[in-house]
Amino acid sequence: MKELISGHFREETRCNQGTILNARKADDHRHNDSATSTPKVIWPDRQPTLQSRVLDLLLPLTGRKKWWGSAAVVQARVQKLALHPAPHHPVGLGRKVKVSVRFAEGWTVYDLEPVRSEGVRHHLVFLHGGAYVHEMVSSHWKFVGYLVGKTSAHCVVPIYPLAPRGTAREVVPAVGRMLRDLIMAVGAQNVTVVGNSAGGGLSVAAAQWLRDGRHPQPKALILICPGVDGTLKQCTQADAARDVMQDIPGMVEAFRMYAGDLDVAHPFVSPLNGNFDGLAPMLIFTGTHDLYHPDISRLAENAARAGVRVEMHVRNGLQHNYPLLPTPEGRDARRFIARTISEYSI
Repeated sequence: MKELISGHFREETRCNQGTILNARKADDHRHNDSATSTPKVIWPDRQPTLQSRVLDLLLPLTGRKKWWGSAAVVQARVQKLALHPAPHHPVGLGRKVKVSVRFAEGWTVYDLEPVRSEGVRHHLVFLHGGAYVHEMVSSHWKFVGYLVGKTSAHCVVPIYPLAPRGTAREVVPAVGRMLRDLIMAVGAQNVTVVGNSAGGGLSVAAAQWLRDGRHPQPKALILICPGVDGTLKQCTQADAARDVMQDIPGMVEAFRMYAGDLDVAHPFVSPLNGNFDGLAPMLIFTGTHDLYHPDISRLAENAARAGVRVEMHVRNGLQHNYPLLPTPEGRDARRFIARTISEYSI
């Protein structure tokens, strides 16, 4: 069966079981080294669960979408956060995860490891979302704590500076250097980058920086609803109406602040405009009610066309960052991500 995704016809893989994808099929795909011009799209023929539909009704009550209602609202919020910065210390990790702190590139960097383990099996670098203006929050920490607990991985969490103090010109190369150093220390096959939302876009931009510097790529990029085009020019008002958490004017302003003296279309800010040749394999998650969904679909297409192995999981009617949400679909996605990382470490 074929579906129209971001203007191009693509083979659609339907899953009729409760899991996102049969693990055997996923394994076969990830270890197939042959280049392909189209991404593998996993799109279950299912509507959102009751829990997801209820959450869609509750999220607007939080007023979060109003944060992105205009450029002025974002500017005011950023000014407030500059006066009273949000904390970024780890919370909700559970007793099975231990934390240490260090400094690199002038940033605070947290290292998470399982309390009891026969040895680290894999190394993760997690880049958090927040439109480059919001700090790491509890849902991010719970997610990385879950991954560490399930996979016995070591997870590096850099607390990169937020816009407007931190801009793409400085942040992208700094993240690239951290990845380069970790890859040199433990081997490229032992490093996976995980990023959600803005952190997903930063993951792609940093991988492009590595490639341009002729440094090895990590094992894979796991991209959760990544923001990869700061112009949002492909996103319509209909897309914005379906997203209960984000809106176009404020998101565009946040990307503009992060761009600093660069054009918002620069690949450091909008890696969708960059070159995808030679990048690491990508595992991508998106929901059709995510404002970023049109750009995420283009990301998968452009990367696959450049020969990158891409597997994209699409869920009908789900919101931005759904793999981090407390829903059945979110739990399925988290299990799949953890299983994938565990397979990388074998």
